[in-house]
Amino acid sequence: MRSLILLLLTALMSCDSARPTSWSATAITDVTVIDAINGVRHNQTVTFSGDEITAIEPTAINPANHHIIDGTGKFLIPGLWDFHVHLTYEPELTALMPRLFLSYGITSVRDTGGLLRDIVPVVQKMQKPGAIAPRVFFAGPLLDGSDVVYDGKSRPEIGVQNATKQQAKTTIEALKAAGASFIKIYELVSEEIFFEMVSVARALDMPIDSHVPLSMLASIAGPQVDSIEHLRNIELDCATNADELHRQRLLALKNPQGRPGYEVRSALHKAQRLPAITAYDEDRCTQVLAKLTKTLQVPTLRLNALQKYPPFSRDDWQQALSRIPDDMSQRWQAIADTLEKAEQSDTRFAEWSLFLTGKMHQQGVPIGAGTDTPIRLSVPGYSLHSELEMLVLAGLTPLQAIAAATIEPARYFSIDHGMGQIAKGMKADLVLLEQDPLKNIKHTKAIALVVSKGTVMTPEEILSSADRQ
Repeated sequence: MRSLILLLLTALMSCDSARPTSWSATAITDVTVIDAINGVRHNQTVTFSGDEITAIEPTAINPANHHIIDGTGKFLIPGLWDFHVHLTYEPELTALMPRLFLSYGITSVRDTGGLLRDIVPVVQKMQKPGAIAPRVFFAGPLLDGSDVVYDGKSRPEIGVQNATKQQAKTTIEALKAAGASFIKIYELVSEEIFFEMVSVARALDMPIDSHVPLSMLASIAGPQVDSIEHLRNIELDCATNADELHRQRLLALKNPQGRPGYEVRSALHKAQRLPAITAYDEDRCTQVLAKLTKTLQVPTLRLNALQKYPPFSRDDWQQALSRIPDDMSQRWQAIADTLEKAEQSDTRFAEWSLFLTGKMHQQGVPIGAGTDTPIRLSVPGYSLHSELEMLVLAGLTPLQAIAAATIEPARYFSIDHGMGQIAKGMKADLVLLEQDPLKNIKHTKAIALVVSKGTVMTPEEILSSADRQ
């Protein structure tokens, strides 16, 4: 009897010692892999260890000593980017935004405007080891001109003045020293200051994001920068009477009345945007866009086309709204109710934005997916999926829309050797979907699991992670 007990104990100890104390890697097996570089690969096993994809191969026998995730019937895409966010624009939402993004499969974000004193602590918190947060890249403040649109008076303070070349140079050098990933040139910059900013940023090896300054034509400013936001001011350069509209614009920008920057910009948009669209010149626009084929366009269609496709018209809007703080949710719902009850909206700019995005795509202009979250009823994370739907409406295929939220942002930062596709050696940022996004782009919201920097979580686990941070 004693011998039998000893034999059983020895067997149990042997089994226990054979059981791994920790997995050597994670493998998602028998999954359909989709990315914009490699297309569709069926019945694959994707293995990752830490923050690196270590193997992709046809599914055979489950690898030993691996954490196995059964991907049968599921679809794996690269982690998504929201390429235009403002993490500090709504302070009430700032702390929650990283988890909201991740819960919707957004594993990287590009912050396109916030004062250093506000954005740097947020970035530092997001970058702490073990933080439940997307990868984050930031510009610091909007670099405006003598007048500033977002001056903290008529609008939140996220812009700074650059009245002279020296002021611009000093500002950009300070941004580089503070760790900014790129710069963001705004709309009231003069042409002289614009070119100084471009020169300084290039010398510092900083990518350049920009609105087309009101003082310039898109065909002049566009080729000088790496990305352009919102399609804004491109309509003027596509108009038959572009030169006359531009002359009027330069006179208004002198601002002899000393009006606030926001009023100057808004008045020009109101006076010139729709007339320029009405005066659209096909041949001229084709020539303008031919000069933008190396400049990533971030059209933010979910914002530009809001009058035609409002978020509150979507079936899952209430569910998305329930994820933000109650006070904000109620305010946003009140805004939505007002918009819904308003008389028929003018949808000409919405229709123009969809048309121009499609035309850009046809001419080989690269497109990036960004939302301007949280501005104008933009629920973090949720709105990126709305943007993908809008890109498909504009003429991109679902795979091309996925490219706009994966490989194109990585190319912007010259990190496409490590991000943006599912391949050996890439970062372990992945989204496991229950349904095929190539059949319907809305299926990017059918999220089973999110892998962020090698950590596997369900959306529910991400949203409930606050107490562990």
